[in-house]
Amino acid sequence: MKFKIDTREKFTIITPDSDFTSDNLTAELKELLTSFLQHKTNLVINLKNVVTVKENLVKELAAWQQQFYEQQVSFVICELQLPVQAFINQLDLDSELNITPSETEAWDIVQMEEIERELLGDE
Repeated sequence: MKFKIDTREKFTIITPDSDFTSDNLTAELKELLTSFLQHKTNLVINLKNVVTVKENLVKELAAWQQQFYEQQVSFVICELQLPVQAFINQLDLDSELNITPSETEAWDIVQMEEIERELLGDE
């Protein structure tokens, strides 16, 4: 497996070990995301080890984020390297993705979204 998976109480962190240059790695990520979505697991995707990404992967991440939010599940991307951030900005997808500078801030977003869902669920 080319991913480190760290399970916390309210979310799971997926950290790829390397760049998304192979289709096999992308397929493996899709398999993981499908499983976490089915189990309604909040996710933090930490891209600190990723220096290059393909356009199709960035677009797929945006689509996955939308699917997670439609199911009332958090999906936050964090710790982007400058080339990856610049590429996402170039694709004009930075406003569509929930991105934080640090993993700790991603945790905060997930926890705030959980509280928000709980509060809105009581109405």
